[in-house]
Amino acid sequence: MSLNLEVKIDQDSGFCFGVVYAIDMAEEILEEEGYLYCLGDIVHNDEEVARLKEKGLRIINHEDLKSLNNEKVLIRAHGEAPETYKTALENNITLIDASCPVVLKLQNRIKNSYDDNEKILIFGKHGHAEVIGLQGQTNNDALVFQDLAELDNVDLPQKFTLYSQTTKSTDKFYQIKSELLNRGFEVKANDTICRQVSNRDEELRNFVKKFNKIVFVSGKKSSNGKVLFEVCKQYNPDTYFISQPEELSPSMFNGNDKIGICGATSTPMWLMEKVKQTLEAY
Repeated sequence: MSLNLEVKIDQDSGFCFGVVYAIDMAEEILEEEGYLYCLGDIVHNDEEVARLKEKGLRIINHEDLKSLNNEKVLIRAHGEAPETYKTALENNITLIDASCPVVLKLQNRIKNSYDDNEKILIFGKHGHAEVIGLQGQTNNDALVFQDLAELDNVDLPQKFTLYSQTTKSTDKFYQIKSELLNRGFEVKANDTICRQVSNRDEELRNFVKKFNKIVFVSGKKSSNGKVLFEVCKQYNPDTYFISQPEELSPSMFNGNDKIGICGATSTPMWLMEKVKQTLEAY
């Protein structure tokens, strides 16, 4: 018996321009040369990475980079620390730099702050590619924290400059800023959150309210996926997080349900289309 689901994809979901730019660049070179090295997963989405690997994308890590010579290597949208550029120069590696302009601008601002001897705090995810690149601008002196609780037992300087990873929640950033001000610190706060991410937050609120259930599609590693999923759940508690269509089953839905599909800035549109087809077949 058909469930007769009414399914709609959020047209504002899908890749942000930084990811589109990196993937377009990769595909162009793969077309011409048949293979290309990429430092880390080009996007935090396993399905999209698998698609590009089939075209010849070879994912390497920083250790691999050190033993690579005379090759082309793509730097993905997350950006890289200065160390990476140094290694490339020593090993005669041509870097195809697809760092997102928003991230590059942030790296630059952090480097200037550091050169001006400011103490730097970065609200970001430990070990995240973008954050490693940001910390690299400060000789790894910047203090990275994911949550205010992490700062409780830390001897913080009286005066510091606060930055944020570009895909964090704007609301949370401003909460952190005001809490630190309340604690008596002198905080110079730089809101460096990407507006494509924070505007999507607004758009999602309106989108998810129109449906019985929401299917949010994202890679498990995506920072921005976690942020946007929380937004969906807040405005529509009947939200499922999935990474691939196989995780769905008809038992999750009722007949004639209206279902909205949305995703992270690292979720490809073709994957959301596949989810839509799966649902419409129930």
